[in-house]
Order: sequence, then structure tokens, then C-alpha cells
Amino acid sequence: MTRQWSNQAIACIEADFNRSADTHLVPLKLAGYPGIDFYFKDESSHPTGSLKHRLARSLFLYALANGWLRPEAPVIEASSGSTAVSEAYFARLLGLPFIAVMPKGTSPDKIAAIEFYGGRCHLVDDPTAIHDESLRLASETGGHFMDQFTYAERATDWRANNNIAESIFQQMRLEPHPLPAWIVAAAGTGGTSATIGRYVRYRCCPTRLLCPDPEGSAFYQGFCTDSREATAAGSRIEGIGRPRVEASFMPHVIDTMVQVPDLWSLAAMHELTRRLGYAVGGSSGTNLMGALWAAEQMKAQGESGSIVSILCDGGARYRHSYYNHEWLAANGFGIEQARELLAAAMDDGSTLPALVSFSSDQLPT
Repeated sequence: MTRQWSNQAIACIEADFNRSADTHLVPLKLAGYPGIDFYFKDESSHPTGSLKHRLARSLFLYALANGWLRPEAPVIEASSGSTAVSEAYFARLLGLPFIAVMPKGTSPDKIAAIEFYGGRCHLVDDPTAIHDESLRLASETGGHFMDQFTYAERATDWRANNNIAESIFQQMRLEPHPLPAWIVAAAGTGGTSATIGRYVRYRCCPTRLLCPDPEGSAFYQGFCTDSREATAAGSRIEGIGRPRVEASFMPHVIDTMVQVPDLWSLAAMHELTRRLGYAVGGSSGTNLMGALWAAEQMKAQGESGSIVSILCDGGARYRHSYYNHEWLAANGFGIEQARELLAAAMDDGSTLPALVSFSSDQLPT
């Protein structure tokens, strides 16, 4: 009975995927970087509005293939953000209860988005306890803890199966520079950078992978020291950066990392929103900063080519924070001067602020 149910569940998810169009690859001309073409892979057009829709689908298929999901048994995730929203969508698709374990301070907008898809939010006082609380709930209810930070890198088929890397290269086929010089993807779980990094190596592409990391994240420090023991305070750019180096973060498939101050991530988010004509999230600003850093390196070397960056989600979920001027002021983010400097760099090639970078060539041997 469980095997039959699992087969039906996989067919249901595949049918849902078959109904969905691919996400858009949006070009953006920047006069300050002649000969360099910028593209943004807009993951906000997924049904649940973010890059995490791909991850949630992969996690569900991986759990089903491993025999971990059962009819009527709850699915549990430690997440206060987009992953929980997307997993709630797929749990509802399969008729399964979904519980998101999250800190009490999670924004009402995110709680509402999870509940919209039928999920239940289990709030805890201590943000560091959500992993252990998820394990406890799974044991108590007979459910399954998805554990995105452990399984993100292995749940996605990095060779093909229309993963994000294959999608990017297919959409770039008819462009002037079809093989990107750089792909820029910040890390949350690390699953997306692992997929892209593995794919370009598997296909023997010359494309380099740049992972910009927000301040307060342990990933950059872990990359620089080639250590999984690095810790940090935690990121204020939602969806990316972590206080520890998560199991799904694969540093050896990343070519370069840059560390991006939060002020510049948010200034870049606002400037990118102005140029695209629709709102994007804070992590898209971090990725834009990474893309501009890569363009600076190409310009200095006299290189032409293309750069592809990820738009992880839309801006609607941040209207009470990153798009609220009172919130920005209260948190010390006076972004206007930084945004103007970015605009000047993008329009006439003015010098960008120096970001800290570290190449994989510098890793200890």
C-alpha cells in the first residue's frame, strides 16, 4: 500500500512540474560594463515565489524515493522562510500535514504564506533549538524531518533533469556569449551552488562559480580556511548565509567567494528593483554585488562575455522590512548614498566599493 501511494505521490509531483513553465532569464544592459552581458535567472516566478520551490520539489522526491514519507504522516522542516512555504505547497499537493518549526520572531507575512498552503507553524523561543525541536516532533508524531540543510546538495540531480544549471545553459544557447564567464549564486543551504558547481565541472564548461556571502555568515570563513568548523553571528539577509557551515555547503565546487556588507546588499536590491521594474529580495542584492565584482575583474582583464546571477525571490515578503524606510532607518541602513554609487558604476563605470574576495586557488594544500 505504501509503495503504491509513493508511486502516486511521485506521479503527482511530476505532473505538477509538467504543468509549470521554466523560470525566466532576464537580460539587463549596464552601460558601465561594455562588452559584458548581464542576465538574471528569476526564480520568483515559481508557483511558491522563490528558488526554494526547486529545493522543496527535490527534497520531496528524494524522501519518497528513499521510502521516508507515508500517507497521513506529517512532514516537518526547520525553516522560517521560503523553504517552509514551498514545502507546505508540496505537502498539500500530496495531502500530508506540514509543520514548520521556526523562531517566535518570524514575520507575520511568512507565517501567513505557510498557513496559506495548509501548513502549521510551531514557534520556539530559542532559534538555535529549531533543529532539535524538529527531530522531537518527527519522533513524537511519526512524521519525517526533511532537514534541508543536510539533504539539499544530494537531493538534486546535478547532472541534468532540468536542474537550475541545465536550465541556465539551455536558455543561454542563442545569446552572444552562450557560455557564461561567471554564474553568481549566494548560499543558503548550499544546495544551489553545489548543483551549479558540479554541473559545470561535469559538462567541462569554462564557467566560474562565484558565491557572494553576506556579513555574519560562516560560509565565507569556512571557505577561506577550508574548515567546516567555522561559526558566525548569523546573516541579516534572509534566505542566505548561516551561523555555521551547513552539511550541504560544498566549498570545493566554488571558484571564488566575496563578502558583501549588508548595507550594499540592500542598496543593490533597491537599485536592481528600480531597473527591473519589480521588487526583488535582499539575497538578489547580494548576488548583484557579486555579479558587479565579477564584471570588475573581467573589465580589468579586458575580457568580454556574460554573467548570470540568481534572483532568489520577489520583494513582496519584505515589504515590512527591506522595503520599509522606517525599518531601514531603525536598523541603521542609510542606503541612498550606496545606491547612488552603485547606479554610477552601472551607468558610467565608476569605481565600485572594494569587496573582500578569496579564490579556491588560495585554499590550503
